[in-house]
Amino acid sequence: MTTVEAAFRTIPGTQAAEGRTGGHAVVVDRPAGVAGGAGAGMNGGQLLALAIGGCLANDVRYVAAIRNDTIDDVQVDVSVEIDNGLVTSADVAIRLSVPEGVNAAALIDEAVEVSTVLAAVRNGFPVTVR
Repeated sequence: MTTVEAAFRTIPGTQAAEGRTGGHAVVVDRPAGVAGGAGAGMNGGQLLALAIGGCLANDVRYVAAIRNDTIDDVQVDVSVEIDNGLVTSADVAIRLSVPEGVNAAALIDEAVEVSTVLAAVRNGFPVTVR
């Protein structure tokens, strides 16, 4: 089992937070003028869209590596619909540029099947808040 940990801390002098995981950081904030936000970073919906798309972009490359296939380019576009603060759906478009003989559709299908974030979003999982 793998555990991924992240920590968010208020950025001094702002109402935004910096999130850190491993050696990486991201700034989260509300849009300017909303609940003290200044638009200094992404909001949760944007991070969710990035998580879905980023995971699928990586998973297509993982699948290709296992199959010894080459991918020249990966493009993933994600649209997350939010209604009254609740995510109601997500639409994902994936385009691959691959050499002749590589089955792009099969790579995409397998990546969707093994995607950690996509499975979590589709199936849900327990969340404990302390």
